[in-house]
Amino acid sequence: MQRRQAAAGDDPSRAVIVSERVDLRPVRRSDVGLIALYTADRRVAEGTRSIPHPLPPGATEAYVERAMNPATDEDVWVIDGSAHGLAEVLGAVALRRMGGDQSEISYWVAPAFWNTGFASEAVKALIEANPRGARTIFAEVFQDNPTSAKVLTNCGFDYIGAAESYSVARDARVPTWTYLRKMA
Repeated sequence: MQRRQAAAGDDPSRAVIVSERVDLRPVRRSDVGLIALYTADRRVAEGTRSIPHPLPPGATEAYVERAMNPATDEDVWVIDGSAHGLAEVLGAVALRRMGGDQSEISYWVAPAFWNTGFASEAVKALIEANPRGARTIFAEVFQDNPTSAKVLTNCGFDYIGAAESYSVARDARVPTWTYLRKMA
């Protein structure tokens, strides 16, 4: 699979990362409609820690504004398939800076594109680009989502333990599996 990172100034969060079937690109205001459509789906929201369900008015607009703010600690890319004859928004992948050359990766894909390999391709492309030069990348998935765990192991992450995290959509603490990837 061919990958390259197209620079966008000095800000790595504004770079476009190209893979075989998708491009990871910065979020734009025009993405609000599709992001809202997909994240309003209970299955998507319940697979994340932070997406509420039901999705309140203005939540997607606020998310896009935060993602576009250069002062944020989380870099968000849309998984965009339009250059390859697919939908413009398939999902999103993000890196949250944690300090000490560490980041945490998170991602979601719209249900219409589940079981297509897009999540694995996006995570792998972002890991290979490593736009912030992280030495360690963490990830966490809910234990009732083994497909998401498989994405991580397919991308070279190692399981390091179980914990739990709060899910806004579920309004509950949910058992999680934690993964780690040491970068070269």
